[in-house]
Amino acid sequence: MTYKQLQYIVTVAEEGNITSAAKKLFIAQPSLTSAIRELESEYGITIFSRSNKGIKTTPEGEEFLGYARQVLDQTTLIEERYKGKNSGKLKFFVSAQHYSFAVEAFVELLKRTGADKYEFHMRETQTFNIIDDVAHLRSEIGILYLNKFNEEVIRKTLRDNNLSFTPLFTARPHVFIGKNSPLSKKKSLTLEDLKPYPRLSYEQGSHNSFYFSEEILSTVDSDKELVVLDRATLFNLLIGLNGYTICSGVINEELNGPNIIAKKLKVDDYMEIGYILPGSIHPSPLTSEFISILESLTRRSKQHH
Repeated sequence: MTYKQLQYIVTVAEEGNITSAAKKLFIAQPSLTSAIRELESEYGITIFSRSNKGIKTTPEGEEFLGYARQVLDQTTLIEERYKGKNSGKLKFFVSAQHYSFAVEAFVELLKRTGADKYEFHMRETQTFNIIDDVAHLRSEIGILYLNKFNEEVIRKTLRDNNLSFTPLFTARPHVFIGKNSPLSKKKSLTLEDLKPYPRLSYEQGSHNSFYFSEEILSTVDSDKELVVLDRATLFNLLIGLNGYTICSGVINEELNGPNIIAKKLKVDDYMEIGYILPGSIHPSPLTSEFISILESLTRRSKQHH
């Protein structure tokens, strides 16, 4: 295995085409194909499946590409640190449920790097995708929650994918509502209070199991259900339709605006929010810095809950 071979397969994966990848790398197409086949032969894997429709990354290829990107990123960091070479973009990838503190930490990390060139991905995505992204090294770290309802299933899924879970803080259940909602005058809320109003939740795609729901108490019956994909839509519907969503209660007004408020929900439940990491790879310096920022930001949540 050589550094160039890793560059080659990452470029092919990005381009989705051998011909365009060869042009981008300034090498002959047969040479590129040969280099990839040598790498596949060396490790006894198939990175790309080939057909008359083109190439496609195999599942084992996705995993191998995750490791390859880590090696290339670490090499870039070494070059920048010890040779002063800024030869490429600084890269960092996070997958998370929809938490404003995670976005706040992401913003702070980017500010601290001071990099001239960077490619940072903040993937607010479905629960199964978070686990899958980290398992296949598409993201360095994932953020999700456990509680008494989902813990057994989520922990088994993490074990099956060789992932670790580290708690950040435990939150008591809250409800996000618009500041002008009829419920806003109450100091705290009950499930009975919520019944007349639309319940908002995040779409979980083909893995739409109750255990992968981002909202606790997802099995409680509701006559009015609204399912969305992104935070902005959810907040707009909370305000426009006097809807609600059950959550951790941690909110950043600077990022989410002043029109969303959190009220305590009177139920016997909790959300243990934490981060997941690959079990086989030591966290990169950027990942370690991100974790440090997360711990700092969520320390106040420990105090409030």
